[in-house]
Parts: sequence; C-alpha cells; structure tokens
Amino acid sequence: MGIEKSQRIGVLMGGLSAEHDVSIKSGKAVLAALLERGWDAVAVMVDSELPVTLREQGIEVAWLALHGQFGEDGCVQGLLELMRIPYTGSGVLASATAMDKITTKRLLQDTVIPMPQDRVWRGGDPFPEAVRLPVVAKFPEGGSTLGLAICHDAGDLEKALLDLSKLGGQVLLEQFVTGMEITVAVLDGHAFPSVGIVPASGTFDYEAKYVEGKTVYQVPAQVSSDVDRAARQYALVAYETLGLNGVARADFIVDAEGVPWFLEINTLPGMTSTSLSPMAASLEGMDFASLVEAILAGARCEKQPAKGSKDP
Repeated sequence: MGIEKSQRIGVLMGGLSAEHDVSIKSGKAVLAALLERGWDAVAVMVDSELPVTLREQGIEVAWLALHGQFGEDGCVQGLLELMRIPYTGSGVLASATAMDKITTKRLLQDTVIPMPQDRVWRGGDPFPEAVRLPVVAKFPEGGSTLGLAICHDAGDLEKALLDLSKLGGQVLLEQFVTGMEITVAVLDGHAFPSVGIVPASGTFDYEAKYVEGKTVYQVPAQVSSDVDRAARQYALVAYETLGLNGVARADFIVDAEGVPWFLEINTLPGMTSTSLSPMAASLEGMDFASLVEAILAGARCEKQPAKGSKDP
C-alpha cells in the first residue's frame, strides 16, 4: 500500500548520537521539501520520549533523517516496528548490520568487493606491534568521520586506541589506502553515477563534510567509465548482500591502479545542502524534493504481526 498525502508524515531528526546537529540539518531540509510538495509533514525531535511524541502528534509514517547510534543502527526501526508505523530506509537487522563496520566487512568478505585488510583490537589486548603503518583506526559504529583516526606512527596509534576504546570495546584497524575518495548512492536497487570528493585539507573529516567550501565535489566523479562501473557494481553488491532498502551510500577510495576499495555503506546518508546522495541523484535529473518523495514512497514496516495478535 502506497503512502498517501492524507497521512501525517513525521520527519524524525536530532536523536541521541554525536551526529545530533547534522541530523537536524538533514531533517529541516527534508521537512521543507515535503511541505513544498504538499505533504502533511511535521518535525519530530527524537529523544527518550519518542513513543509519546509519535502518539501525540498522530504520526502515521516516519521519514528518518537520523544519523548514528540510536537512529541508524536499528534501535528506532525496532520501535517503529512495534508501533506499526511505516518508516523510510532499511529494516532493523540490515540497519544494525551496516552500522557495524566489522560485521559489514565480514559479511562482504566472500564477495567481489575489494576491501582494505583489517584486524580488530579489543580493549585489554596488547599493543598491536605488528600493524603496518600508516593505519586507519575506526570506532566500528562511528559515522560522519567521527571516531576515526589516521595513525602515521606508534604514538598516533596508541592515542587512537585509548580514545576510541572509550567509545566501545573494539577498534577496527584498517589498511591505509592512498587515493581519491568517491561515493555511490543507491536508491531501491539502482546505483547512481559516482561523485568525487576532493577536500581542501586533504582529509575528508567532519569539517570538510559539513562546512560549505571546505570540499570540492566532482559531480560526476572524474574517474574512468570502468572505475565508475566497478564502484557502482560493488555498491549494489553491498546493498543487496546486506539486505538494504531505500537510499544508501557506499564510500570508496580509488587507488593509483584504478581499484575502488570499499570503506563503508551508510543506510541513512545525509540530506543537507552539502550531502552526497542528492548530488548523485541530480546526475540523473532527480531534484532534491523528488528524491525525498522517492524515499518516502518506500516507507514500510518489515515485519507483520502474527495472526490474532493485538496491533497497537
């Protein structure tokens, strides 16, 4: 059953993660687009009182503009399943899986996707003396480049392990690949052309992502047709293997030999003025509001209640 304009759409934004402010930027942009197209849409600020807020505001469909923990990792999706409120994006299991970079890489390791070599360091383990430097240290559930450090020497690595271990019990140590970063957005099983990322500082960090003018975006990416084709294929393989829905965005580093190395896939990518998925969609003539509506059209609950159960 499709989403109808008579239904009240709640744009869920904010949340409890470190990406709270970015989520609000995404949410406000999405809300403006829905109102422009005549939808009955309202902002829903996400906190621990979310179930009450959803009931009080009469939300019938949830457009998820959340990022990071408690929003992108299956937590809110599970709540919405219980409340029988259709929502945009991937379901509970797929969201939780894609949010964890370690789990994602293990599920994709037998596919055609090239991935940097890695190892997992756990709090309490000895210092990883045998790691080849430079190395990228990542908090497995981080987003927006939060919880990430490029370590050039043992001192950098020691500091990164100390800092990242405070966020959780595991740290992903990943082979450092030099090259150009590109990204591929996928919507409902269709991969858009790749977009290139050229940060002024040389590193696509939090500031480069969200401060206008800090990064040059190549729309489309200035790569060969073979590289673009390969990256789009790998993004689709990741999307399908992980069981994703709606829009997702896969990030790659293209090395000197033209190999796109998979870094991660985001199930609720940003929807701000500097966000990459809208840029990618524009390459095929889809404007921002049309993309927002296309994502809304896929809103659903994945699980059906058992016969005889009482719907909330």
